[in-house]
Amino acid sequence: MAGRPLARRALLVMAARLAGGAVGAGPVLTALAGSPLAGMDPLAGNSLASFGPTASNGWSASGLAAAQAQAVRLGTTAVVVLQHGRPVAGWGEVARKVDVASVRKSLLGALIGIAVAEGRLALDATLADLGIDDVPPALTDEERQATLRDLLMARSGIYHPAAHETAPMKRDRPARGSHPPGSFWFYNNWDFNALGTIWRRATGEDIFTGFERRIARPIGMQDFTAADGRYVSEPASEHPAYPFRLSARDAARFGQLYLDKGNWAGQSIVPADWVEASTTAWSHSDRSRQGYGYLWWVPPPDAFGPGAAYAAGFGGQMIAIVPARGVVVAVTTEWRGGGRKVRGSELLRLLAAILQAAPP
Repeated sequence: MAGRPLARRALLVMAARLAGGAVGAGPVLTALAGSPLAGMDPLAGNSLASFGPTASNGWSASGLAAAQAQAVRLGTTAVVVLQHGRPVAGWGEVARKVDVASVRKSLLGALIGIAVAEGRLALDATLADLGIDDVPPALTDEERQATLRDLLMARSGIYHPAAHETAPMKRDRPARGSHPPGSFWFYNNWDFNALGTIWRRATGEDIFTGFERRIARPIGMQDFTAADGRYVSEPASEHPAYPFRLSARDAARFGQLYLDKGNWAGQSIVPADWVEASTTAWSHSDRSRQGYGYLWWVPPPDAFGPGAAYAAGFGGQMIAIVPARGVVVAVTTEWRGGGRKVRGSELLRLLAAILQAAPP
């Protein structure tokens, strides 16, 4: 069952001491379960120094401590855990904004779902319909038959060079024309970047301004502003990437929005059917037993229960929703500047350790 809707957009107000200090700086794990803090200004979290630990509502303190120790060993920057819309635990620099890498794709997906509901975009529209091409070697007629839905599922069959690709993406990219649109899954930055162009053209808005106005403000994000996004362009493609910087507590809010099927305090922010479709495994990925929805990863049901899904970013970024337990987990990692990159498999093991501490 999904988490209960939140009261007055008041999720995740953290004590000031949780906003400071690195994860490894000491035993800063704090149990925060209890009142959903109804009526408090969700943007005033850093001023709530008097809000301290409360009862754990059945969570295992030793289990959470073990999970914290695991996070410290990994070198994560911050972890936030929610259950049923209430803070359970937070440690590390929960207010520190970090480049969340490919989590950007799931954030954009929410905006696309809103645009589809507003009639600005249609899932079956082809790239030809949408006027999408690229620098030479330009898209072929067959490639331009890929639909918006194909791009959301990473099944476009378009293997044109893209901006902001990792070395494995470049190395493993199939040959142009090797797979017709819709026939083959490949985690493809060209698809994801072109989706940003498509959304901007359809709405006439900047991605980051649109996200702030349509999502961040309505759900009470405490740290994000449009200035926390940037575009990354490269000569190889006309479609830029769009990295975001998020704090762990803001990432947790976004996770709660999806856990609650796009609803926030009784208001529909993202259509519920879009959330459902986005977190459904339409494809089997090349990662062990992982599925892929619309810009969300979907673990097998026997891992974390039905409906679980997660957004993942290179180096140690994750927003996970676990409907069977009503749990949201957000993890950020600032690995640039010499920090350790955390692998996706390590984040999933950390998620499993946190869930082991949850009440049955």
